[in-house]
Amino acid sequence: MTSSRSWRSEEVARNDRALLRAAREVLAADGAHASVASIAARAGVGVGSLYRRYRTKQELFQRLCLIALREYLDAAKEGLAMGDPWEGLRHYAMSSIRSGPGSLAPVAGTFEVTAEMTELAGQGDRAVAMLVERAHRAEVLRAGVTPVDLELLIEQLSKSPLQDQLHRQGRTELDDAAQNARERVITIALDGLRATPAGPVPGRPPGYELFTMRWAPPTDDAQPTE
Repeated sequence: MTSSRSWRSEEVARNDRALLRAAREVLAADGAHASVASIAARAGVGVGSLYRRYRTKQELFQRLCLIALREYLDAAKEGLAMGDPWEGLRHYAMSSIRSGPGSLAPVAGTFEVTAEMTELAGQGDRAVAMLVERAHRAEVLRAGVTPVDLELLIEQLSKSPLQDQLHRQGRTELDDAAQNARERVITIALDGLRATPAGPVPGRPPGYELFTMRWAPPTDDAQPTE
């Protein structure tokens, strides 16, 4: 009996992770217009399974935001624990950019903000302000850059139109090249915040196939997604 309950608990947790991951992916593509049916289909579960876990779409969005806010706060705390002010700031930015597929900003204003969300957001804002202030004191951050500048940059970099388009086209043969290109662009953008010249750009110089191959008809292996 215990084994059966344990298996059931693991299955529920697995389905929940799949739902949350699918919700982030659908939100990145459809924004606030994301439907429950699309989220359930992306997760590979029935709509009934989703509603058994989250009574409303608002409840699902609230859960996603709580997870994101905790991830951002954890990343900021980790950055503050690092001895190098620039590396601490960069760690926070990179962790936040990579925390999920796209920003949750498109759903802002579509559901009620809970007291827990407000508290986590406040803690995160204070931690990021400390990261920025510390970097300014060490003179490693470009003069005039504010915490809001940093957060807006993270929001812009959290989504990759190139990767989204290639995914829709089913162009998996370009996955590695697109990921390499994205990492370079993120590094270039974050290095623009530095007070001193940065080092070389990482990765391979991207090729124009990332543009030209998008215009070519998909191969038989490529399966466009909806």
